[in-house]
Amino acid sequence: MADKKKLEPDVDLKKEDEFQALTKTQKTAIIMMVLGEEEAANVIGHLPPREVQHLGAAMVSVANVSQGAVDMVLDEFVGTMKQQTNLSMGTSDYVQRVFNKALGEDKASSVLNRIIPTRASNGLDILNWMDARSIAEMIRGEHPQIISIIVSFLEHEVAADVLHYLPEDLRADIIMRVAQLETIQPEALEELETIMQKQFTSNSAVKSSNVGGVNQAAKIMNFTKSDMETQIMGNLMERDEDLTGRIQDNMFVFDNLSGVDARSIQVLIRNIETDLLMVALKGADDLVKDTFLDNMSKRAGILFLDDMEAKGPMRISEVEEAQKDILRTARRLSDAGEMMLGGGADFV
Repeated sequence: MADKKKLEPDVDLKKEDEFQALTKTQKTAIIMMVLGEEEAANVIGHLPPREVQHLGAAMVSVANVSQGAVDMVLDEFVGTMKQQTNLSMGTSDYVQRVFNKALGEDKASSVLNRIIPTRASNGLDILNWMDARSIAEMIRGEHPQIISIIVSFLEHEVAADVLHYLPEDLRADIIMRVAQLETIQPEALEELETIMQKQFTSNSAVKSSNVGGVNQAAKIMNFTKSDMETQIMGNLMERDEDLTGRIQDNMFVFDNLSGVDARSIQVLIRNIETDLLMVALKGADDLVKDTFLDNMSKRAGILFLDDMEAKGPMRISEVEEAQKDILRTARRLSDAGEMMLGGGADFV
């Protein structure tokens, strides 16, 4: 009997540890799977493309979660729901008011144009479900201004991939035009919809939309490969030095990770390869290195430094590409709500 009592706390602790290790997306995935196929499909049908991808991957990853951890997820969900009210919840007006207060009207408008169907153009919205190569093939023959508007409507990571499939001599021109965009008037959107109808049908109402700008251009550049970034920024510098500087000022670079909170750094460490981090930190300043080392155990940190030293000198191009890969992972985790990016440029 005494032995049995001794074991019980260990079982609870294991369940608690498993629950604490789950990300918000994984908890959502568990709830989706508990709902059943039909209800889960109805919910997923209302999500934007990027969230569908994150949620789908999470649903696969939680296949072996214990029943105890599932129960804790459901208890947490029920507790959260008990604190909610259905007054004005779930309406576009409510969401708009909340986003305006949280982000300010300009930034809220940009976000809402992407997530509220009645505010977005159907043709442009469908683009988010296409792969980057298909989008590039479809738009490569259009005027650069049209391409820049379409790129501005895409998720930043997708936009960066589209640039990869566009002609090299066109990329800098597109980024420059994205950076110079601010507001698209209804007439321009209608013309854009006409172009999109070559591939899709759409009868949605259009209104002026805030797209593009320096921040948008910077976020797209955050996802480009190192060699492409160098080529584009070099080309841009020759055309407009001031604009290039403003884009660079708004880009989230690897050194900005020193301003990220400890929990988020721990999440990032769990989601990247150790060897990749070693290469990336070869070219980082001491503040960034300490940020990662402080979030490892003392023993793990010593082993990490020894292994990193054993790698010897690395080419700058390898270090930069490793840093880019880690930043892309950080952005995906940020979009999924699993970590917060702060410090330096606005990377939200």
